[in-house]
Amino acid sequence: MKVLAAVDKFKGTATAPEVARAIGHACWTLGHDCVELPLADGGDGLLDVYGGPNRRTTATGPLGRPVEVEWRLQRGTAVIETARVAGLVLVGGPDGNDPLGATTTGVGELMLQAVAAGARRIVVGLGGSATTDGGLGAVEAVGSPARLRGAEIVVACDVSTRFRDAARVFAPQKGATPAQVDLLARRLDRLAQRYRTELGVDVDALEHAGAAGGLAGGLAALGARLVSGFDLVADDVDLVDHLRAADLVVTGEGHLDATSFEGKVVGGVVELAAEVGVDVRAVVGDADPDVRDRIDLVTLVELVGAETAWREPLRSIEAATLSLLSRSAPTTR
Repeated sequence: MKVLAAVDKFKGTATAPEVARAIGHACWTLGHDCVELPLADGGDGLLDVYGGPNRRTTATGPLGRPVEVEWRLQRGTAVIETARVAGLVLVGGPDGNDPLGATTTGVGELMLQAVAAGARRIVVGLGGSATTDGGLGAVEAVGSPARLRGAEIVVACDVSTRFRDAARVFAPQKGATPAQVDLLARRLDRLAQRYRTELGVDVDALEHAGAAGGLAGGLAALGARLVSGFDLVADDVDLVDHLRAADLVVTGEGHLDATSFEGKVVGGVVELAAEVGVDVRAVVGDADPDVRDRIDLVTLVELVGAETAWREPLRSIEAATLSLLSRSAPTTR
């Protein structure tokens, strides 16, 4: 049987390439062929899908202190992960964050570094940011769209939130109090007007512009194209062609919930697989009760227990894949 491992990361325990390899090893054990295809939706983990970092640059971190940032440049395409330069993890989570002061300056600095290094296309992955600055830090760091020298800027978004909604939707997750959320919302209102007046871009009209606390909108004001992160990655790795060649698809992520079917990897794989007529099953860390009937799955928590799933994620994923593949054969197309 030809199996396609089209998977996201298990956040906090295993990268998407590691998950794909674990599934591939289980397939090999059973005598099945497996194509390992790590995926991402534009959030943290995007860099791993494109081959991992091969550059290191010092840039301004989310709270203004310098940070060493890994990124990628290959054949004229640069890949930058917002989480690595302006990420919530860099400040120790919501409790260590300054929701009003957190900045995306480092993202703009990395974009300029990429252009200086010869990048003609820059993919910026959003997700995991500490910021709700509407991308102002990045915009001011770049200064003018002309400094990007005509490079194509593609912003991989994992949410469709509108620009002015970014404070209400995301700031509480980044440590903002209700009063701070109100202040940040007013800032975004003023910033939307500024982008329209100074740069001629109406960020209010753009889907995805509120991603990463409005960073997507700020980059759009510099001329970037905002796209679904999953769609971008799926196109770049020829996902549909791989689906057509498979007898069964195994997808997965760390925690399956309703949002998993709204522009994320699992939902995107399920949708595309249905279009080409191939069966899909899932290996996940855990799953909310209300989505368990949406896909045939095995959860690590139920199979090996939560402690083992966290301590030995790759062995647990292999075991779950073996369990999943021991079920009846997929429907013949």
